[in-house]
Amino acid sequence: MTQTNTQADTQRITARAKEMFAAEMAVLGENTPKSRALFERAKATMPMGVASSFQAADPYPIYLSHGHGAEVTDVDGRTYFDFHNGFGAMAVGHAHPLVAAAIEHAAKTGTHFAVTTETTVALAEEICRRFHLERVRFTNSGTEATMDAIRVARGVTGKDVICKIEGSYHGHHDAVMFSVTPGLDLVATNAEDARTDHLPASKGIPTGMAQWTLAVPFNDLGAVERLFEKRSKDLACFIIEPVMMNIGIVLPQPGYLEGLRQLCTRYGVVLIFDEVKCGATIAAGGAIERFGVQPDLACFAKSMAGGTPGGAFGGKAELMDHIGDGIAQQGTFNGNPLVSAAGLAALTEVLTPDAYEHFKRIGTRLAEGCRQAIAASSIPAHVIDLGCKGCVSYRPEPLVDYRSFLETNADLFDASWAWMVNRGIFLTPGNEEQWTLSVQHDDSHIDRFVEVFSEFCVTIGG
Repeated sequence: MTQTNTQADTQRITARAKEMFAAEMAVLGENTPKSRALFERAKATMPMGVASSFQAADPYPIYLSHGHGAEVTDVDGRTYFDFHNGFGAMAVGHAHPLVAAAIEHAAKTGTHFAVTTETTVALAEEICRRFHLERVRFTNSGTEATMDAIRVARGVTGKDVICKIEGSYHGHHDAVMFSVTPGLDLVATNAEDARTDHLPASKGIPTGMAQWTLAVPFNDLGAVERLFEKRSKDLACFIIEPVMMNIGIVLPQPGYLEGLRQLCTRYGVVLIFDEVKCGATIAAGGAIERFGVQPDLACFAKSMAGGTPGGAFGGKAELMDHIGDGIAQQGTFNGNPLVSAAGLAALTEVLTPDAYEHFKRIGTRLAEGCRQAIAASSIPAHVIDLGCKGCVSYRPEPLVDYRSFLETNADLFDASWAWMVNRGIFLTPGNEEQWTLSVQHDDSHIDRFVEVFSEFCVTIGG
């Protein structure tokens, strides 16, 4: 096929996607009048009508009323098979009996004391065991976990500058709100030099803070080494999602994480893994287990806490033991009994070795079904399957970094999302996200996803 024909096909499919999206959104609007009404009500008290900006949608979001197992129900009474799973926080599924029992017990015996309980200690022991950490401290979110890990790295090294990956997201604290999605205007314009003239991703963050945050592309060891050669005397840490998961899923190329480990050791830079998304989802021990590379510090949240608002960070004792010795890390609700009970039940009773075998089987079933549908329709897309995570990205070849993500066809994603939701498949509303499977998904949920997606591929490619 010539390049001209390929461009023509892409233009035809994109035009068709825009038409389908408009039609499907009209149907969605007809089917969700109570969501629309709740949105109008919510706007009076909450900016954008939601509790977090990530929950916003145009023209309004779908509001849910309850969930059970692998299904959720919206305020209009429509039930969906849930592949959203709370932005990846619900690998245990909804209202899992073992997690629910642990939460109920905590509710009856005390949800908060601001005193460490035995349950909190047990959860710390399990996190250290899973991820091969020597010490751990608790937080209430992934944002707090990365914020505190960076503070520890700065405090121990006595250096102020941090480095992150171009286009990555590590929470919404000021230090990491540079070089994130959605556009190249927010990233370093010269990746090789890791320039610091990029803009913050939010108003309210002093632009001068950019001098403390550098960015390099993912999967580019050469860029890291050149930066370390120039700036290691200033660099406290290098923070990275070992698998990029804010632009779909981008896998580390063979040797990349190992090379980072060697460079950080050689130049005295603290290596921080942000495993908020991949910890306890892509393997029992997260990326640390899956890729066999041990960072100095690692950050966790989402599925680690069994669907409750908890997070953690930890690593080497020689770093963590500086907490309380000049480095502050605190929080009234850190490690509270309710979150600790849910997290301990999730990690020790639900996300067991059998659970990861289940994820492997149904994840492969889902990914292969999607791949076959894509191949049959010749739409420009690829599939990534990783533990209970996976995604379809609308670019023919797998992504390697943020700039390759900018080549994905957002119109195709929009059309697919509206199509799937209208047919009972609940998904994250953005092509930068992934599906998340739970232990409560079974073959019927997977096969329905594949059936609906296959119908979309036939329709869009026809």
